[in-house]
Amino acid sequence: MAKSYEESGVNLEAGYEVVSRIKKHVKSTDRPGVMGNIGAFGGMFDLGSLGYEHPILVSGTDGVGTKLKIAFASGRHDTIGIDAVAMCVNDVLAQGAQPLIFLDYVAVGKNHPEVVEAIVAGVAEGCRQAGCALVGGETAEMPGMYDEDEYDIAGFTVGAVEKSKLIDCSKVSVGDVLIGLPSSGVHSNGFSLVRKIISDNSFAYSDTLPETGRTTLGEILLTPTRIYVKPVLALLKEVDVHGLAHITGGGFDENIPRILKEGQGVEVKEGTWEILPVFRMLEKYGNVPHREMFNIFNMGIGMVIAVAPSDVEKAVETLRAQGEDPKIIGTIVAGEGVTIL
Repeated sequence: MAKSYEESGVNLEAGYEVVSRIKKHVKSTDRPGVMGNIGAFGGMFDLGSLGYEHPILVSGTDGVGTKLKIAFASGRHDTIGIDAVAMCVNDVLAQGAQPLIFLDYVAVGKNHPEVVEAIVAGVAEGCRQAGCALVGGETAEMPGMYDEDEYDIAGFTVGAVEKSKLIDCSKVSVGDVLIGLPSSGVHSNGFSLVRKIISDNSFAYSDTLPETGRTTLGEILLTPTRIYVKPVLALLKEVDVHGLAHITGGGFDENIPRILKEGQGVEVKEGTWEILPVFRMLEKYGNVPHREMFNIFNMGIGMVIAVAPSDVEKAVETLRAQGEDPKIIGTIVAGEGVTIL
């Protein structure tokens, strides 16, 4: 045992215990193409085994932001890993890519093996939902950088798509219809404002409010980000999708225009989907102007899909067959920016 290192605040034995604890979670994410085992210096994947003719690799990386603060305060760590996966895989999905592999990075102030296991179990659950393999990662114990009961997590994913199927938004046209897929809540963006609203109103995460029913604020806010991979991949096999927008930080105003060409804007019709109670609560207690909410949060829509009018019916049917509840929320118009009607 490295006593000198332990005296500096780093417990190597705890690190070994973490590896032992997480092996079963990692193994549960295996998929065709995975090579090697956890513990190697690099994660390996045989792309040639999947039969692509001209594969394009699409990669993404992200974290969970200050949503972590709510996990710390609530003492719940089993959902944050799902968020880390979702933020990455939903992004590469927006290019039409199937996520193949995922790696995580967890930095802790003190290595509590049971906490790290809970985090990685969440990562594994997210990978299973996305159909990608957890092929590696890193746990870094960093005393002095983080408090003993705090940590940070980041993820990285690689996906692949046939070059001919790559969604680069070149097909997006005025008149295209926007289909929205519901979110599960706040997802993983806007939490600096969320925490300020909670603090300014002297709420506790164990509180319940009339707007949120019997569920505590902590439970509502820690609801994991939805992973859209499987229903959207099924849709891509059936419909010529013109554009996909993952609604993350910046809400509708920043993310939907990312799929548009010059001279194009969107009109979104409020009332065509349910604005979840958590957003009504944040707007009310934070005194946030209603229109500004769409520039911060997903407002109940986590993924927006642009298709030609002739494909709307088939797209909706395909998504419903995947268990989704798609909503027709707007259209692409000549102009610029996002108009909420």
